[in-house]
Amino acid sequence: MLTLKILKVMIQTWFESKVKYNKLSESGKEQLVTENFLLDAVSYTDAETRIIRKMQEIMKGGEFTIVDIKKSRIAEVFPYENGEWWFKATINLVTVDEEAGREKKLRTYYLLMADDIKEALHRLEESLDFLVIPYVVSAMAVSTIVDVFPYEASESQIPSGYVPFDNESRKDNPIFTDGQNPYEEGEDNPEEDE
Repeated sequence: MLTLKILKVMIQTWFESKVKYNKLSESGKEQLVTENFLLDAVSYTDAETRIIRKMQEIMKGGEFTIVDIKKSRIAEVFPYENGEWWFKATINLVTVDEEAGREKKLRTYYLLMADDIKEALHRLEESLDFLVIPYVVSAMAVSTIVDVFPYEASESQIPSGYVPFDNESRKDNPIFTDGQNPYEEGEDNPEEDE
């Protein structure tokens, strides 16, 4: 059971986002497509912000619409330098519940890049060699996901021209009377004097 708990702690939160936009086809015609993207984010708001930024970079001023954002059940992504397709693998982990004394199965999903299913299976086994509990690959299929955007530390930096909010700047806030918040503790309330 300890292995499962460690495994659950390591899992990132992935979000799937469907984006509709005009894409140039191989024949040279523009066509309206809806494509799935996977991104690492901490919340729906973060996922929406990140997919908008990524699509603005990709589209370079073109129009797009975010159709859907949902939490993905993918536990981990194994990117490789080369590979034409993203494959979604379904894994059943087999553990023993020590309290009940019986086997327990945990279904986990992984995404990895490969050129074909044989290479995808090989890369999956290679990527899961860290697991100490037995597992069974129950499904492997080409995913509808077009691209994956993992977390990048540079995205969380404060953009130029912005200043972090601190308590000192709060004191000079023009919303409060004479720079003071009348609702802060320790202030005299005029209603109490009556």
